[in-house]
Amino acid sequence: MKHIPRRTFIKHGAMAFAGAALLPPQFTLGRPMKKIRLGFIGVGLRGRAHVASALMIPGVDIPAICDIDQDAIAETQRILRKAGLPEAKSYTDGEHDFENLVRRDDLDGVIISTPWEWHVPMAVAVMKAGKYAGLEVPASITVAETWKLVDAHESTGSHCMILENACYRRDILAVLNMVRQGRLGEIIQLEGGYLHDLRHVKFNNGKQPYGGGVEFGEKGFSEARWRTQHAVERNGDLYPTHGLGPMAEMVDINRGNQFDYLVSMATKSRGLHNYIVDNGGKNHPNADVAFKLGDVVRTMIKCINGETITITHDTNLPRPYSLGYTVQATKGIWRYKNEYEPNEIYIEHESEDHKWESFEPYLEQYDHRLWKEFGPEAEKTGHDGIDYFVIKEFVDAIREQATPPMDVYDAAAWSVIGPLSAQSITQGSAPVKIPDFTRGKWKNRKPIFAL
Repeated sequence: MKHIPRRTFIKHGAMAFAGAALLPPQFTLGRPMKKIRLGFIGVGLRGRAHVASALMIPGVDIPAICDIDQDAIAETQRILRKAGLPEAKSYTDGEHDFENLVRRDDLDGVIISTPWEWHVPMAVAVMKAGKYAGLEVPASITVAETWKLVDAHESTGSHCMILENACYRRDILAVLNMVRQGRLGEIIQLEGGYLHDLRHVKFNNGKQPYGGGVEFGEKGFSEARWRTQHAVERNGDLYPTHGLGPMAEMVDINRGNQFDYLVSMATKSRGLHNYIVDNGGKNHPNADVAFKLGDVVRTMIKCINGETITITHDTNLPRPYSLGYTVQATKGIWRYKNEYEPNEIYIEHESEDHKWESFEPYLEQYDHRLWKEFGPEAEKTGHDGIDYFVIKEFVDAIREQATPPMDVYDAAAWSVIGPLSAQSITQGSAPVKIPDFTRGKWKNRKPIFAL
């Protein structure tokens, strides 16, 4: 597949947006808009959210969907009918029926929202079929399969985009604008994480997706059927990309900078066991399950250019939701605390000495073009609008036959932190080298994200 430089909103966005307002949805800049045909593998709660976002983008058709859950298929067909579209061809015949979907010749891209262990086999199959793969996070869970993802891209020329929606947060994109314009100075240290009480996601009553019981595995429902088992078997940062992806973009990882090595440390494990005892009783069979996952896992990453990035995985204890972002640089510092308190910033010689100030005026000043132009549409979708942008950017990459803004090398570098953090913890928090999945190309690659 030919690589074509990705057009930027700065150069074309305003004209395209203005022109589109005067034309029917199927036309852009006076010429027919190319139809983009998407298939979906996995149409549970997350997959259907992506279907809903895709349906908001002009020129998108959905000819095929795949899931082993008939109820998920039926609900997705209902969404399509409600949107005035024909039902999609459904693939439900066992765990490998997705292979028949990817072989269809009427698909341009396939979005994958399945349990983590299926991400790489499915994305590789999509790329080998000559289609764009849109892959939920994390992209991979072992080092070996992470290389398989990269090798599939390089051998086929097909693209894989990691669907990391946190990179499209309005505040994150505004801070990224500030960083690129030098307002904070030279970046020194960054922080991020996934600080989210998921106990009601990891356990339920087998009938509803959130809470109501302490079952998981075969007796669980939705994510509890598969996600909780990772906490039984693995001790590391199981979900690194929400915290890491936006921070990696701040320092141009894979494009002039690179991860060098990491060290990780985990606390003891108490949260999941206590939740089972508190909600199911000490005699419940699951009260005897030994969970490997430490309740809080911290990982520090050293970059080739000298910055450090600290990420935290904290999903087993009671706490308000946060992503824990901090960007610290030579002229100032920005931090996000949680969804309920305003972002704060401090810029030397501008802010009042040693006092935080509200980020709101800076958000208005440095608001990214994506949010200025598409914010009202985006806010109709999930996660305060960021779901819209991640699917829109995937569709735009297909339409332009371009490298996606978060490509297979980003998917690899951000996701491999999971297994490498586990390796560091097993070795007594020893430093672990992070592979260069670009094989040296990072030295000459240029930033493309959100340009």
